[in-house]
Amino acid sequence: MNPEEEDGGNKRKRREMGRGKIEIKKIENKTSRQVTFSKRRNGLIKKTRELSILCDAHIGLIVFSATGKLTQYCSEHSNMPQLIDRYLTKEGLQLPDLNDDRDDLRHEIEILRRETCKLELRLRPYHGHDLASIPPHELDGLEHQLEHSVHKVRERKKELLQQQLGNLSRKRRMLEDDNNNMYRWLHDEHRTGIEFQQAEIETKPMEYQQFLEHVQYYNDHHQQQSSVLQLPTLPSEIDLSYHLQLAQPNFQNDPTITKVD
Repeated sequence: MNPEEEDGGNKRKRREMGRGKIEIKKIENKTSRQVTFSKRRNGLIKKTRELSILCDAHIGLIVFSATGKLTQYCSEHSNMPQLIDRYLTKEGLQLPDLNDDRDDLRHEIEILRRETCKLELRLRPYHGHDLASIPPHELDGLEHQLEHSVHKVRERKKELLQQQLGNLSRKRRMLEDDNNNMYRWLHDEHRTGIEFQQAEIETKPMEYQQFLEHVQYYNDHHQQQSSVLQLPTLPSEIDLSYHLQLAQPNFQNDPTITKVD
């Protein structure tokens, strides 16, 4: 084997070892899929350009990505509309004409306008118009239809009123329950306050009687006409918050004390 053949074999081996087979399936990773799309799209455009230049071929390439982004390539000395028209002519296809669509739309609009006018004329008798030209038997049918419609309207109104009354009844019961709960709570608070006041009244007389006994004992042993300590008569409604206070002696108005010049 000559050196050139050996060198070529080594290159083929390196290429085979460097490139592994890729399974053709959808790439699940979003980032990898976008990178692969960008690389292969650029390669496809490059190969298309080379084919157009080398073989003088007229090529139009249109690619939409998964996100809807458009990429297109057209060979030199051509444009995309010309290539599309050429393709349609070759395949015997034809794009719809916009003028034909406008004519069809005008025709459909005219049909709808006539149908609307007919319906308006049919509804006029239900509003009390153009009754002079209607025969008696048709007036009877119109009357029955109106009575039937009025009956349905009244039934529907009755259903709505019953629903509203039901809702109002539920609201009234809820308000009554709230009122009863509030009344019971206030009654319990009032009763608790009365019991607390009664308990205070029951404990105060004992303390008040003990206080009176101490005062009476003190008066019995220390009551004198010229006493410096003057105890005023205790009222029957004495409060426990009051305290005894010493009175200042009045020597000027005391007759028992002789003034010395």
